[in-house]
Amino acid sequence: MKRYFGVALVIVGAIFAAVMTSRAAGARATEAQREAGLTHVQKDYLERVGWMRINPDEAAYRQELPPFFKKYFEQVSAHQDRFKLGKDFDAYLTELAARGDKDERAEDRKAFYTYTRRVFDLMREGKYKPLWTATDKGMRLDVVDAELVKVLDKPQVRLRLVLWGAQREEKTDGKMKKMMTSASFNTHWKLTDERGKLIGEMNADDPAMKVDFPERFIAEFPPQMVLGHYDMDLMPNEVKKMEIAFQVSSRAASGGDATAKYLWKLDVPSDWRLGAGEKWEGATVSERPEEEIDPAKAARR
Repeated sequence: MKRYFGVALVIVGAIFAAVMTSRAAGARATEAQREAGLTHVQKDYLERVGWMRINPDEAAYRQELPPFFKKYFEQVSAHQDRFKLGKDFDAYLTELAARGDKDERAEDRKAFYTYTRRVFDLMREGKYKPLWTATDKGMRLDVVDAELVKVLDKPQVRLRLVLWGAQREEKTDGKMKKMMTSASFNTHWKLTDERGKLIGEMNADDPAMKVDFPERFIAEFPPQMVLGHYDMDLMPNEVKKMEIAFQVSSRAASGGDATAKYLWKLDVPSDWRLGAGEKWEGATVSERPEEEIDPAKAARR
């Protein structure tokens, strides 16, 4: 009797193991189907996005943005419905919570997620309306918005940027997949008064909070974008006009290089300027020829 009981246990154990193996295989197959489904959605997006990146007609670009993103997010929603996925787009936060106290940079990672989510929601909700946009070398640069913020109790103007189309390549490091994005910024500000007299200049490299693979934080984020922002000090009161020259360099995996240049000319809003008589903190003095500082003097000569 004991011998038969032992045989029965072995049979039950084998059946249980087979069931568990089958379930695990089914889960892996479903996960593979989910990944393939999202890849298909993003592949369709990449087939359509080329025109959005290079369209030289700013008015047409702005007009086409809402239907362009609408179609993409309808496909995302259909994908979620098919696989019964949640629509909170917070899987990354769940991932962080699962790590618990082991991740010492959890708060920094949450900040990057929140930054990415803000732009994502603008696109998903049809509210993505860039303050300024330009295209060059197959890449489009949008200044999403400008906001007065306080950084370490100091008032600053935050310019949020989105770069479309920087070159990137997926690489595998052991079992980990990494997306390597090539996008190096070099930005120059020229500040003048209403007559064109130079008041000051500023330079910066890469923007702060640079997110060169937004899909790391939200898998459904539209592919091949780079996010970031510049924080500018309030400018001297006499500054009335500003030119911002953005330069973005991107290198393809095949070895080709592209350097895109964008020039934004604008009248400086009054709330971006210091009050009359207030000092421009952090400014340094450099020698420049008079004709470079004041074009009116150069014209008289």
